[in-house]
Amino acid sequence: METINTTKSFTVELSKEFRFEAAHSLPNVPAEHKCGRLHGHSFVVEITVKGPVDPQTGWLIDFAELKAKFKPLEDQLDHRYLNEVAGLENSTSENIARWLWQKLKPELPILYQVTVHETCTSKCVYRGE
Repeated sequence: METINTTKSFTVELSKEFRFEAAHSLPNVPAEHKCGRLHGHSFVVEITVKGPVDPQTGWLIDFAELKAKFKPLEDQLDHRYLNEVAGLENSTSENIARWLWQKLKPELPILYQVTVHETCTSKCVYRGE
């Protein structure tokens, strides 16, 4: 049986999923487009970090730390009208993903990717600029 070397660091991508309910409308679509009307989604956000695993702890980051860093953003988004949130006046999945990145990156330097699922079949992946 092969033993795992726990003294050497290795790189991983680690993700945590969050959910929030919110309403929005898209002001820049053609007048007849259904998304121009007020509607809501059960958004699913996946925050992915990437970096070396600490050989002592055996992890990249505590999932509880990711949860704590996302909580203030969740409070700004959950059960809100997203168009009233500063920076999300045009609250497309693309703009939500970028907004989340800009808010999280200063607090989470190992942030690698933000994924926003608007529906169970539609998502946007953003990896910063």
